[in-house]
Amino acid sequence: MLSKRLASTAAICLLLGAGTAACGDNKDSDKAAAPAATSAAAAPATPSATPTPTPTKAVLDTDKLTAQEIEKKAKDTLAGATSLKISGKMASDDGEMTINMVMDTKGQCQGSMALPGMGSFEILSDGKQYFLKPDAQFWKTFGGPKGDVVAELFKGRYLTGFQNDPKMKDLTDFCQLSSASKEMLDDDSSTPTKGSAGTVNGVKTFSLKEKDDKGEESLLHIATEGKFYPVRLEKTTGADKGQIDFSDFDKPITIQAPAADNVIDYTKFQDKVKSA
Repeated sequence: MLSKRLASTAAICLLLGAGTAACGDNKDSDKAAAPAATSAAAAPATPSATPTPTPTKAVLDTDKLTAQEIEKKAKDTLAGATSLKISGKMASDDGEMTINMVMDTKGQCQGSMALPGMGSFEILSDGKQYFLKPDAQFWKTFGGPKGDVVAELFKGRYLTGFQNDPKMKDLTDFCQLSSASKEMLDDDSSTPTKGSAGTVNGVKTFSLKEKDDKGEESLLHIATEGKFYPVRLEKTTGADKGQIDFSDFDKPITIQAPAADNVIDYTKFQDKVKSA
């Protein structure tokens, strides 16, 4: 389930902090039709066009399909998305983790993640470069003895150039919707069963229930009309209870890289920390 993926992403991000501690020693306008020029002879009447029938929305047949078939439709539909937004909160032993991010298949992404008691960070990618901006609390948490100095040194600045660092691969992959969508709903440890019809954020849904090897339960809410996107993943029991909402499917996004004077190269990062 997605909660595992987010936990993995957060853990990878924390390696950055651990490394720091070690170093720290058109709207179309309506156009009025101009009247046609008249002539002595009346123009022949133009036959009216046959109206285009309105396409019928696809409907998820939850009575006929098995839970596994419904889940597969959601996964396949998600895999075909060109962009989406994920947002939500999950509990942990230390508090609540939050995420709010948009991403697309061009490698563009923008959003933030907050880790309980540890701070937060922003991440963005314009499809070519990745940029990460931890907040002051993040630096103070993981900056070692120089945490306060590091926080001030990097205040308001982004790190870039880390995409080739193996420790950061999960984070950069998460910005790639084509990669992330394959793992968002991936969970081979449980078999779904049918839940019930409902509505999530104004979308008609049908839920699937899953129980992992610890007996902890999750609900996956799937849109039942149009495209069968997952619209909410809800962890209902266990230490990591919470929910993640999926929205803004296939909406174009445009990400701009931060100004050069607000960016520091990742390869020079540790040297700056040492000399702080």
